Amino acid sequence: MAQFANTPTPPPAGTPDDDSTGKSKVPLSTLRPLWPFLARHRGLVVAWLLALVASSTATLSLPVAVRRMIDDGFASGAGIDAAFVLLFLVTLALAIATAARFFFVSLLGERVVADLRTQLFGHLVGLDQAFFEKSRSGELVSRLTADTELLRGVVATSMSVALRSAVMVLGSVAMLVVTSPRLAAWTLVGIPLAVLPLVLGGRRLQKISRQSQDRVAEANALATETLGAIETVQSHAREGHERVRFGDAVATAVAVARKRIGVQALVTAVAISVVFGAITLVLWLGAHDVADGRMSAGTLGQFVLYAMFGAGSVGALAEVWNELQKAAGGMGRIGELLDERAKVVAPAAPRPLPTPVRGAVALRDVVFHYPTRPDSAALDGFSLDVAPGETVALVGPSGAGKSTVFALLQRFHDPQSGSISLDGIDLRELDPVELRGEMALVAQRPTIFAASAADNIRYGRLDATDAEVEAAARAAEAHDFISALPGGYASELGERGARLSGGQQQRVAIARALLRDAPVLLLDEATSALDAHSERAVQTALEHLMEGRTTLVVAHRLATVLRADRIIVMDHGRIVAEGSHAELLAQGGLYAELARLQFLDASSVA
Repeated sequence: MAQFANTPTPPPAGTPDDDSTGKSKVPLSTLRPLWPFLARHRGLVVAWLLALVASSTATLSLPVAVRRMIDDGFASGAGIDAAFVLLFLVTLALAIATAARFFFVSLLGERVVADLRTQLFGHLVGLDQAFFEKSRSGELVSRLTADTELLRGVVATSMSVALRSAVMVLGSVAMLVVTSPRLAAWTLVGIPLAVLPLVLGGRRLQKISRQSQDRVAEANALATETLGAIETVQSHAREGHERVRFGDAVATAVAVARKRIGVQALVTAVAISVVFGAITLVLWLGAHDVADGRMSAGTLGQFVLYAMFGAGSVGALAEVWNELQKAAGGMGRIGELLDERAKVVAPAAPRPLPTPVRGAVALRDVVFHYPTRPDSAALDGFSLDVAPGETVALVGPSGAGKSTVFALLQRFHDPQSGSISLDGIDLRELDPVELRGEMALVAQRPTIFAASAADNIRYGRLDATDAEVEAAARAAEAHDFISALPGGYASELGERGARLSGGQQQRVAIARALLRDAPVLLLDEATSALDAHSERAVQTALEHLMEGRTTLVVAHRLATVLRADRIIVMDHGRIVAEGSHAELLAQGGLYAELARLQFLDASSVA
C-alpha cells in the first residue's frame, strides 16, 4: 500500500535525478536537434530574418531622428516639420517591420512545434511493449504537451528576442562609439558585469528547471492515472484521498518552480541593475559635457537612447538565457524519448507471408522473461503446434503464461530462446506490421475509442464500406443495439465506450475482428466479465467469428472452452496437460481441480 501514501509520486524509472548529482545534465547543446525542424521551413526563416534586419535598422535609426528633432527642430525651428516627418517615417517602418517579424516567427514556432509533436508521437507509437511497460502514459502526454510548449516559446519568442537583442547590442555599441567614444568607454564597462550573473546563475537555473519540469510531469501522470480509473476511485470513496495526493504533487511542483523563479528573478535583477547603474554614471558625465559645451543636447539624447537600447537588449538577453535553460530541460526530456529504440523491429529484408495465410502456428522450446521481471520466466520451455483452422484453448491459474503466448504471437516481444513461427516462417523474419495484420484480437476489456460506432468497427479495416461495417455488426449480434442508439452507427460511444454495457462493448470488438477477417484469431478472456445473457449473445457472435480460422482462446471460465478441439493446461509457463475436456477430467490433476472448483462448487451454490 506504499504507493497510495499521501506523498507525491516518485520520479518515473529512467528519469535523471538532478538532486543526486549537483550538476546540470542538460547543456544548451540539447537544443541543437531543433535545427532540422527549422530547416524544413527555410522560407519562413528567411522572411523572419529580413523582417528582423528591417526592424533593427529602424530602431537604430530612431535616435538619429530624435537628435535631428532636438538640434535642428527645437533649436532653430526652421527644420521642425522635416524632423518630425523623418521621426514619423522611422516609427512607421519600425511598426511594419516589427509586425512582420512577429508574424513570421510566430508562424514558424507553430509549425516547428507541430512537426516536433508529430514526429514524437509517431516515434512513440512505433516503440515496443517493453518501453510502455516501464513508462507512464501521463508522463508521455506531458512531454508531448508541456515540454513541446516550452520549445514553442524558444522558437516563437526566445530565439527571435535573442537574435534581435544581439543585433541591437552590437548596433548600439557601434553607434555609441560613433556618437561619443569617451562616454561609450564608460558604458561598455557595464556589459561584462551584466553577463557575469548570467554565467554564474545559468547552471543553477538549468538544474532547477529540469527538476520543475519533472515534477509537473509527475503531477500530470498522477492526474491521468486517477481520471482513467475514476470509477474505481469513486466506488472506493477515495475522492478526498486522490485530491490530497494530487494536491501534494502540485505543491511539490510549485515549490520547485518557486526556486526556479527566484533564481531567474535574481539573475535578471542583478543584470539590469548593473547595466542601468552604468548608464546612470554615463548620463552624469554627459550632463557635464553638455553644460560645458563639449556636446549638444541632441547628441546626448541620441547617446542616451542608444545606451537604453543596449541596456534593454542585455536585459532581454538575460531573460532569454533563463528561458533557454528551461527549454533545454524540456528538449532533453523529449530527446530521451526520441533516443528510445524499439527492440522488436522489422528485419532489413523481411520475408513475405504466403498468400493466402493458412494460419499454422508453432512455438518451439520458448523461454521468455519480461524485461521488467528478468528473474522470473513467464514461459519456460513452452512448445505448442496449432493446425490451420484448429481451435485451441489455453487454461490455467493466473500467472501461468497464457496471455504471454498471445503477446509473443503478435511479436510484442521476442523470446530469449526458442522460436515462434506462422506458416513455417519464424516471426523474427517477418515485418511485425504484416504479421499483426494477419491476426485479430478480442480482449477481455476491449478498447472502445471516443468515436462513432461505425468508426470503432471500421478500426479493424479502415477502407471498409458502410455496408461491410453493418454486415460485421450483424454477424457480431451488435446491429440491433447500435441501431437503437440516437444516431445509429454515427453515434459517439463516449470515452472507453462509456455509453455501452460490457457485453455491447465486446460485440463491437468482435465486429471489428470480423471486419478484419484475419486468418488467426486470439480470444483473451472475451466473455469472463459478462453476465449470462450477455455471454450467450457474445458466444453466438464468437461462433461466427471462429469459423474457418485458427483460434487460440485464453479463458479462466472453463465453460467457454468446452467446444475447443484441444485444451492446453498451463502452469508456471509450462504445459502440464492437454486433451479434450473429458480426457483432462479423467486424467485428474490441475484441470480436474479447476473444473471441480468451477462446476461442482457452482452447482452446490445453486
